[in-house]
Amino acid sequence: MTASTLLLPNVELRPSTRARDAALIISASLFLALAAQARFGLPFSPVPITGQTLAVALIGILLGSRRGAAAVALYLAQGALGAPVFAGLTGGPLAFIGPTGGYLVAMPFAAWLAGSLAEIGWDRTPLGAFATAMLASICVLIPGAAWLSLLLHGAARAATVGLLPFVPGELGKAVLICAALPTVWRVKRLMGGR
Repeated sequence: MTASTLLLPNVELRPSTRARDAALIISASLFLALAAQARFGLPFSPVPITGQTLAVALIGILLGSRRGAAAVALYLAQGALGAPVFAGLTGGPLAFIGPTGGYLVAMPFAAWLAGSLAEIGWDRTPLGAFATAMLASICVLIPGAAWLSLLLHGAARAATVGLLPFVPGELGKAVLICAALPTVWRVKRLMGGR
């Protein structure tokens, strides 16, 4: 069994399709690494605001559930191996046990969710696209805050520093995603998507 059949088990791939999928997954992981560098620290929180959740939702919408999740998993593997792809040009396995660990681990699931919702057409209306982006964000924020609560010894404190301050930014990112969707659809058509 090849890696491509593990990632896309129900899709029959020709060699050119495999190469294209690999290129898309690698490119999306690099896009996520760039988005992670759009970073704004909060003085009261160990977790920065980044462009990662925006990128994760866009990757899911653009690549679909399986390739989107694979791209984000590749990004996490790059970071785990020490590549400076995480926020602040950091990397290494310790990122997964630090304050941002829960957010990082949840990202492939968020990409999968955004891709799954796009595959059933949620990205075709402004309200559906907004809901897709917000659900993907929630898929990152809730596990991230839950992990943070273990480190900070309390759910209320974790919500105060790792969840609630991020909600306005996530609403703004969802609006940006809605604004970007006409371009995303054009890219999908060029890639041979729907």
